[in-house]
Amino acid sequence: MEILRRIAKYFDLFNEYIGKGIRWFSLVLVLLVCLDVGTRYLLNSSSVAVQELQWHLFAALFLLASGYTLQKDKHVRVDVLYQLFSKRGKAWINLLGSIIFLIPFSILIIVTSFPYVYDSYHILESSPDPGGLPFRYLLKSCIPLSFIALFLQGLSLIVSSLRTVLQKKDSEIQHA
Repeated sequence: MEILRRIAKYFDLFNEYIGKGIRWFSLVLVLLVCLDVGTRYLLNSSSVAVQELQWHLFAALFLLASGYTLQKDKHVRVDVLYQLFSKRGKAWINLLGSIIFLIPFSILIIVTSFPYVYDSYHILESSPDPGGLPFRYLLKSCIPLSFIALFLQGLSLIVSSLRTVLQKKDSEIQHA
């Protein structure tokens, strides 16, 4: 179990670095939106490239931060029942949810997105709009990368949930 804990720690560090790096996209995105709104209303001008860059940054931010968001337990979850469970009950839900849903879905997206991304690189896909951005294939690369990060974080969640589930209860430890 110790080796799994150490591996999970590396997965956590991996997503920590991604999360801390990708957070700067938020600042750039806010500045770009301000620039776009300012030029549109003050100068009566707009740029397709700036609008697409906003879309690309938002997509990359949303995708690449998914593993980090799961790690920090800030993902969307229906907490109506979850909050009522004990720490061990929550660990069971996280364990089963990760094994049944998160890991298989991540694998599915990783496997099915590689041909999609490969085709995009192969044709050097760019925006079809006049004045749009080139290198759209870089954005599409975020799809498998983000699900790899989510998969790794899911494995880390499985390990931590398993440790909680297998931990002896305080009353069992005192009587042992």
